[in-house]
Amino acid sequence: MTQLPIRKVLSTLRGCNVQFLLSGGQACVLYGGTSFTADTDILVVASAANLDALRAALHELHGELAYVPPLEADFLNRGHACHFHCRHPETANHRLDIMSVLRGCDPFPLLWARRTTIELPELGEVNALGLPDLVQSKKTQRDKDWVHIRRLVDVDYAGRKSEAEEADILWWLEELRSPRYLIELVARRPGLVPRVGTRPWLAEVSALSVEAIEAALHEEERLERAADRAYWAPLLEELERLRHGRRPNQ
Repeated sequence: MTQLPIRKVLSTLRGCNVQFLLSGGQACVLYGGTSFTADTDILVVASAANLDALRAALHELHGELAYVPPLEADFLNRGHACHFHCRHPETANHRLDIMSVLRGCDPFPLLWARRTTIELPELGEVNALGLPDLVQSKKTQRDKDWVHIRRLVDVDYAGRKSEAEEADILWWLEELRSPRYLIELVARRPGLVPRVGTRPWLAEVSALSVEAIEAALHEEERLERAADRAYWAPLLEELERLRHGRRPNQ
């Protein structure tokens, strides 16, 4: 997690007083959802002062805009991502992806209030999306994100199930994607199942085959992928206009 390019990027953001939350693959690494990712994703508050701090950090990192759109609050607040290649000698052309809004997630101030602060060797404290928010943010149309979701929730459940509070159990019932863990948890805490309105099939999970549970989970995934495609469709159209030199509404 703290190999040189990533450490340089994060330390520069901190040194320039950028208010950011680590998200994407690097946050998944911190929570044990994956072992490697090639770039860094951050979520920022798109205030004028914070964007000025971010531009200062990008200047120090020799950041070059990789794609449209430019780094402007208007684009960030509508859900776009801004992508930069960091050309500083210590960053090895590491890519930094910046967003301010995540589909299906709360606004930045609420995500910030629920953040997880992690102490990293040779770097210090780094703020990351809280695990439930990270899982929600990964419900995209990309295959790898669903692999990450399953791993993230599995690791959390396996590591904390013996000391969990009720809120943890309810979240696992809503988000676990491994049939064996779902069967185990429903058997242990059947009284909480009626409170999970997003998965009515949980009430019958003990009588369902693994294949039937997988089918229900696949349908959840299909619906989220479709919602993500619908969300991104107008944003992608706008990017095409920008690539051809036309600003929004032109």
